[in-house]
Order: sequence, then C-alpha cells, then structure tokens
Amino acid sequence: MKNLLTRRSIRKYSEREVSDELLNRLMNEAARTQTMGNLQLYSVVITRSSEMKAKLAPAHFNQPMVTEAPVVLTICADFNRTSTWARCRNAEPGYDNFLSFINAATDALLYTQTLCNLMDEEGLGYCYLGTTVYQPQQIIDVLRLPQLVMPVATITVGWPAEEPPLSDRLPMESFIHQETYNDYLAADIDTYYYNKEHLPKNQHFVEINHKETLAQIFTDIRYTRKDNESMSKGLIDTLIRQGFLKRNF
Repeated sequence: MKNLLTRRSIRKYSEREVSDELLNRLMNEAARTQTMGNLQLYSVVITRSSEMKAKLAPAHFNQPMVTEAPVVLTICADFNRTSTWARCRNAEPGYDNFLSFINAATDALLYTQTLCNLMDEEGLGYCYLGTTVYQPQQIIDVLRLPQLVMPVATITVGWPAEEPPLSDRLPMESFIHQETYNDYLAADIDTYYYNKEHLPKNQHFVEINHKETLAQIFTDIRYTRKDNESMSKGLIDTLIRQGFLKRNF
C-alpha cells in the first residue's frame, strides 16, 4: 500500500493480470467523488486487447506503456449520456457549449484523480498520459466516441515492474497564497526553483541540449510555442466536431 508522499508514475508493468473484479470495484468506488449537479459527467473506455492498444498508441506518440500495460483507461468528458436522458424524459438539453465541456472535463478529471488514489492504495501502478488532449481526434476515431464526448485523460494501469525515484516537487510556499494572489519577484523564483534547477539530472539536461537554463528546456524543446499553438488549434477543431463549440465561437 502506498500514499501520496511516495506516489510514482509507473511506466513498466509485470505480466500479472489486473482482474475485472478489482478494476470494477475501484471504478465503482471512484464514482463517489464529487460531481456537478450529481450528474457524473464522465465515461471510461477500458482497453485490454493488444489490437486496440496498438490503435491508440499513435495518439500518445507511441509511448511503450500504452501497448505494454495490461489496461489502458480513457476517461472522457461526457454530456452525451445526460443529454440523451433529458430527451428521453421530455426535457430539452442545452449542453452543446464550452461551459458544459468545462463542467464535464472537471467531473472527468476529479474522477480520474480519485481512481488514481484508490489504485495507489491497492498497490497498482499507473501513468497519467497528458498526451490525451494533444491529438484527441485520433482517440475519438479509435474509440468511436459520439458528439458531446471528449477524451480528457488516459491512464495506463498494471502491477509495477519498477520503482523509479520520486519526482521533485516545488515547495508548498511557491504555490500557496494567503487571502489574495501574491505575484512573484525574481528573488522568489530564485528561492522556489533552486532545488529543481540544481538537481544533477536537470543540470545534465541543460548541458546535453546546449541550453543556458532549465526553463529553456521547457520553452524551446519540450513545450514550444509552435507546438502549443498547433495543438490548441487541433483541440478547438475537435471540440467543434464533438459539438462543444460553435464554429463562430
């Protein structure tokens, strides 16, 4: 059993099966998490077959854990089910808009985090894939998601076959604000980022990439303006196709 202070992202898994019984129990328990209007605006697509995992992998830049993990879970913001319920009960839904997407995405991400916490307690390993919103249309096509359903999170799940080191974290004082937001001075940044910038592995990244600072690794290589703007356009186009945005938005 683990707790949040020892939580690790697991990318390598043993061949041990993750049973339907265990997974279903945890997913059912996770449904007790908070939700807007008690509507549970999410759906989860479970992928176990090698064929389907291979189809999903390109949407996640072919990261090996997508095909190697016993289970891949795609958590979706879902206003389709609620809208269908409304129409079946002589009610006219008005959820084809951006606010509804935000509400459903919030529900889906809260559910995802609760599920991750429960998996930690069971000793399962998992990795959260931020790539889900980078190329969402590929996931939509593979999983046959209808309008008003949008993938927002993916987690690979299995029994750990590694124990990687803990990732560094910024100190609490760097993100907690009392009463009002207090903007950061250069001296604050020096203090809060000192440990991160002086980790040997991070200094090595800077050196081998011929950069001056660790920040440049993020701005110039990992999360560039060009990529962010391109994927933002793709995300907006997909939200339009899925019915959460109008073209004249």
